[in-house]
Amino acid sequence: MKMKVAAAFLVVYLIWGSTYLAIRFVIESLPPFFMAGTRFLVAGAILYVFTRLRGVEGETKADWACAFVLGGLMLLGGHGAVVWAEQWVPSGLACLLVGTVPLWMVFLDWLRNKHKPNVKVVGGVVLGFTGVVLLVGGIESLGASSVDLAGAGIIVFGAFLWANGSLYSRSAKQPSSQLLATALEMVAGGALLLLASLATGETSRVRLNLVSIRSLISWIYLVVFGALVAFTCYIWLLKVATPAKVSTYAYVNPIVAMLLGWALANEPITARNVAAATVILTAVFIITTYETRKKNKDGSKNSAK
Repeated sequence: MKMKVAAAFLVVYLIWGSTYLAIRFVIESLPPFFMAGTRFLVAGAILYVFTRLRGVEGETKADWACAFVLGGLMLLGGHGAVVWAEQWVPSGLACLLVGTVPLWMVFLDWLRNKHKPNVKVVGGVVLGFTGVVLLVGGIESLGASSVDLAGAGIIVFGAFLWANGSLYSRSAKQPSSQLLATALEMVAGGALLLLASLATGETSRVRLNLVSIRSLISWIYLVVFGALVAFTCYIWLLKVATPAKVSTYAYVNPIVAMLLGWALANEPITARNVAAATVILTAVFIITTYETRKKNKDGSKNSAK
């Protein structure tokens, strides 16, 4: 069992961290929205057929409505922002900026539910966004920032949309099968991404005969390993490991993405990037560990009652 858990963590750490570089390779010869749309449609269709063959009960119209809301926020908004911005923003830094999702979730949860955040959590949020500012500008002694400001802003906004979708998914009525719910979300999000591709005129630029071998292999990698294998391992880990341990992927993925971008795509790792990564990941660690302690404490109180 320990070997299985360790292997699943390794898959989530490495594969999810590597998907950002794979995205960069695919959009070298395929438009970003078209690439993401086809990726999630294919992965969602495979997962849907798999769940139905296992005898999972079919979905309802309400399930599809929820899937389109989540697909719109998380895949079209959150993931779409990343694939679009990676045309200018290095893959490692894109992954680091996506790491602001936990910061947004704390802020949005406070706005919606009026939960007064702990001083430590407030400090973590402030620290996290300070890291974002540090990444795109700020201290001159760290050298000039090479991050495209507009691209970075789009990714942070995408993280904001992803956080909204994550919070909505907590209360939304979804199928009892998590795999079926995921399949519906992938199909819905993929369809919305293809509509975005059509609306932005991307489809007129699709030249399948000019797709490079590297782009094709990367696209297959994203479908099979990024969307199916890694996510399945993630769902399984949620059942057999503590939330605190599972959440460690948020600290490891940016490091993996930055190292792979440096090694395989000549993406620079500067003093500014290292400093910003340290600040942002420290902030995420502060917030996630506090939230986990709070849930465990509340759970103990409820059990005692």
